[in-house]
Amino acid sequence: MLTISRQADYASRIILHLALQPNGDRITAGEIAKQRLIPRSFVRRVVTQLSAAGLLTTTRGSDGGITLARPADQITLLEVIEAIDGPLMLNICTEEPQFCPLMPACTVHQAWVDARHLLTTHLAQVTFDKLAARHRFGVGQGAMPEA
Repeated sequence: MLTISRQADYASRIILHLALQPNGDRITAGEIAKQRLIPRSFVRRVVTQLSAAGLLTTTRGSDGGITLARPADQITLLEVIEAIDGPLMLNICTEEPQFCPLMPACTVHQAWVDARHLLTTHLAQVTFDKLAARHRFGVGQGAMPEA
């Protein structure tokens, strides 16, 4: 089974939660943990990684909290996943073909490369403003209703 990591899933929930906040309001790690059903220790770890990737801004103090570093329409699902898990790879040969002894005769390699390209292209087009809009409309599966 191909899956993203639990931390990448948590990261997408955290970014979505922040994208839903009016006026870029700051939210505490505790609020995110409670509202998105994520263990608080994971929220802190993921927020640190997302901040290092330039996706979140954190502010300490009584008026502190976490906010998006850029508008939600400028943050993609691909960026979030790669900030946590690194580049998407369906097979190691898509990133490092020189290490595969079967490469010269492998007929599957191009299929992995093509699939990776399709997936990364799709995830790069999914922005958090679109995901937030789907959330607001209560749309889970399928296409978002046209405005």
